[in-house]
Amino acid sequence: MEDIRWKQFKLCGDYRADLRSVYLAWATPGGLESWFLRKADFFSIAMRKRQADEQISKDDTYQWHWHGYDNDVVERGSVLEANGKDQLKFTFTQNTTVTVSLSTRNGLTIVELVQEDIPQEPDPTKNLLVQCQIGWTFYLTNLKSVLEGGKDLRNRRIDLPSCFK
Repeated sequence: MEDIRWKQFKLCGDYRADLRSVYLAWATPGGLESWFLRKADFFSIAMRKRQADEQISKDDTYQWHWHGYDNDVVERGSVLEANGKDQLKFTFTQNTTVTVSLSTRNGLTIVELVQEDIPQEPDPTKNLLVQCQIGWTFYLTNLKSVLEGGKDLRNRRIDLPSCFK
């Protein structure tokens, strides 16, 4: 029987922001650029580039650029699901899948992120589960900081390498 503990992980965070604002932070290019990416380009099936405040849709493709890296480092993938209110699903690095589900509880918006289909890697320095879990933990924290206090924790300087990209 296969051990799936190293093939997926789940992270949760609570946010003092309304569900709609949190969804738009995930589901628009401008929203993603406010807390996650340096540049988030999404393209419709007809290859029309989405505007910064335009919601992404199922079957869109994307090209993402990170702070702290030059334009040669690009993440490409596709949107598998975007229901317009509380759920997104997209492909991510090395053919993994990320699902983001939103709900409300006790006046807070809850973000649940699941990354799955993670390939197993015996070398811990290349372990995608560990590296992605660390990365998502930072970015979910940054989302909270941006939504609740306005402080962006990312290092935006390419000339100053940092753990916080």
